[in-house]
Amino acid sequence: MIQPTTGVTRRYAIRSAAFTILPTGLARGYAANEKLNLGIIGLAGIGGVNAKAFHTLGENIAALCDVDSRVLDKRGAEYPAARKYTDFRKMIEKEKLDGVIVAVPDHNHAYISVWAMKHGLHVYCQKPLTPSVHEARIMARVAAETKVVTQMGTQTSSEPRTLRTVELIQSGALGEITEIYMTTDRPIWPQGLDRPEGEDAVPPELDWDLWLGTAPARPFRDRWPEGSAVYSPARKRQFRSGPCVYHPLTWRGWTDFGSGALGDIAPHSMNVIFMALDLGAPSAVEVVETSGMRREMWPDWTHIRFDFAQRGVHPPLSIHWYDGATPLPEFLGPRRRPAVPVQPGAPLLRHGVGNMVWIGTKGSLPAGLGPFQGTKAEPPVPPPVRDWGREDVQADWARAIKSGKQAPCHFGYAGPFTEAYQLGNVALRVGHRVEWDPLAFRVTNCRAANQYLYREYRRGWDLKEIAGSAWFM
Repeated sequence: MIQPTTGVTRRYAIRSAAFTILPTGLARGYAANEKLNLGIIGLAGIGGVNAKAFHTLGENIAALCDVDSRVLDKRGAEYPAARKYTDFRKMIEKEKLDGVIVAVPDHNHAYISVWAMKHGLHVYCQKPLTPSVHEARIMARVAAETKVVTQMGTQTSSEPRTLRTVELIQSGALGEITEIYMTTDRPIWPQGLDRPEGEDAVPPELDWDLWLGTAPARPFRDRWPEGSAVYSPARKRQFRSGPCVYHPLTWRGWTDFGSGALGDIAPHSMNVIFMALDLGAPSAVEVVETSGMRREMWPDWTHIRFDFAQRGVHPPLSIHWYDGATPLPEFLGPRRRPAVPVQPGAPLLRHGVGNMVWIGTKGSLPAGLGPFQGTKAEPPVPPPVRDWGREDVQADWARAIKSGKQAPCHFGYAGPFTEAYQLGNVALRVGHRVEWDPLAFRVTNCRAANQYLYREYRRGWDLKEIAGSAWFM
């Protein structure tokens, strides 16, 4: 991680180091012109994007894996030399691969990634790294033990606008950052609902058992019942004509499979904050306002506040997260369109229809906005451009493997980062403030919340059985 320009105390450095898990060495390097043999696990959506990106980089797409034969055949036609698999375990055992890309739904990220790392493969895992706090810690531990090159797939780890924002914050132009407000247009899939009754026949092209993987068994539903309003009245529209219930895409809204709006966008938008301020774990997470959890689905909208205690010489920090149709502070503007005016050339992070306002002791970004007096009206002067040595989230991982170095968003960084924002979902599950001790790995003010740090695994898919010495409870 890039260190901020202002110093930190030795006490905070020790605490932060205990929270972050770094590998002590890496697997062998590769010749600069040597092609990597890669396996892509999960081929719809972003998995297809990853495959194209690595192919364009000149790497060899050696194997393809997907539980949906329609998707598998479609990608197979694009990469005819790649062998095709439905079960990732068979692919890893039979193929001579250098690394795998894991682009499946959230609930199977950890199991597949740990399986691959234990087989000595480098791993690129899509965001969120894991849906649970505990799995994030396991992923970081296994990566450190196996010494493979890892990367969480978030474009903001190398996006120029992100890096310029980090440079500006670390230059001290805004002073000490005390508050950050961020919005997103997510969820853009159904949330805040109950599971539809009944059961549909599993399509012949889908291996439902493998799709479930680690998650509890449940009946397959193909479509929501006719006439169901899959979005709340506040949205005043249907998701789409005849929306699917689980596969594809809409799994994100279910607690068994996805991480909701927070898990989808926080790995992107909060990444700039963690890089710029060298953050560790929040001291507490507060559910300020929400539409409320359903038995099996994340809320339709939320306002969550992440509180960080004083960090050495740095003052306490609060990060406000708004998703869905949550009422916004007036200075953030109206919902669901670019709310914060962007100053020309300002290095403001933008991802999807979302905005971010930084509030510091000397000013704010964008300039002139913030719930306090005395804000500078003019944009801060951009600092000199830093040579980050980063190109693209995929290219950075491939280059790291060949150089024997670690990738920018490796699991030693992405694991603690994931723990931090997934605590927001723990708070949502109990509906109130949770106070966090990362060294003891427990919520200290609410015993019931600790159960949500972990996941229960279906028989035959227990992460403990493959995590080995990295496992802890």
